[in-house]
Amino acid sequence: MAGIVFFETAALDRMVEFYTERLDASVWLEQAGCTILRNENLLLGFCGGDRAETDGTITLFFDDRSAVDGMYDRLDDRAHGSPELNEEYDIYQFFADDPEGRTLEFQTFLHPIDPY
Repeated sequence: MAGIVFFETAALDRMVEFYTERLDASVWLEQAGCTILRNENLLLGFCGGDRAETDGTITLFFDDRSAVDGMYDRLDDRAHGSPELNEEYDIYQFFADDPEGRTLEFQTFLHPIDPY
């Protein structure tokens, strides 16, 4: 199954700029008032509106700790703290916010997972 998660945004151009420049997403599809971004198997759609829909967490996962650390280096100005081990879930992670306040989680699984 494939899918897209959509969010209403009050700043469409700013969101596209942030996700393409800071998170290496690319524009996958332009629609009237909406832009769908892609990074590997993640599709995020942002549609212009009157408010920023910020509920939920967008989790991006990486192959190893060094990739998470690399994202932290790029986003330390938006991070809630430095990457750390989460023993409960056996992951290495940190959290940050996008320009409209959506919570972003950057993590790597420290246990084997099936390839996606």
